[in-house]
Amino acid sequence: MLDAMRESPMPEPTPRSGRVFAYVVVSDTGFAPNPFHRWCTLACCKPRIRRHARPGDLVVGLSSRCESVVYILEVQEKLTFDRYWNDSRFCAKRPDWKSRRLVERCGDSIYEPDGGGGFAQQRSQHWDHVRDQENVRSKRRDTSADAVLASRNFVYFGGDGPVLPDELDFLHVARGHRSRFTQEQISKVREFFDALPRGIQGRPRRWSEQDTSWRPSCGSS
Repeated sequence: MLDAMRESPMPEPTPRSGRVFAYVVVSDTGFAPNPFHRWCTLACCKPRIRRHARPGDLVVGLSSRCESVVYILEVQEKLTFDRYWNDSRFCAKRPDWKSRRLVERCGDSIYEPDGGGGFAQQRSQHWDHVRDQENVRSKRRDTSADAVLASRNFVYFGGDGPVLPDELDFLHVARGHRSRFTQEQISKVREFFDALPRGIQGRPRRWSEQDTSWRPSCGSS
């Protein structure tokens, strides 16, 4: 399979305008989003965001009560599942469910093209481990949008994110996501993002304290 992998050309610089998509990261495990191996990717869950977001847009993931920031990425690439699976840049995103290191188990490239227009779900956080079979519900939801968002321009805080400033209270969302903001509000989010560090700044909230494979020095970013 590796022989068939291809590397896509590097994307053109993304525009600096775009929209903002804000939502609550219900389960922060390092899977969705997956901020490891130099790319922050959103390949599973949130199909409506993945379907509608375009390069240049910002995706803002918030904690359960919207009190803090989990991550922000600027969409640089939007790939199909086929391209994501076969692009050599994202090979490390394929989950290795036998590994003891969480960073290798939580890969989000879990849909292998089956040659007939469909996908085979790999053992992952969305796999039905009780029955040891594909999770039909999660597969249907994930693949309802044939889109993977990828970026190297991101900041990921996990469970240690900064408090959402008062001037960004308009990002609060109860369920689903929000993407209807004024240009002034979008500019405020952009200014906030531009002032933040880049890359992985903390471990996912639902992550063993004993497993340090999330740290960039351990090869996870």
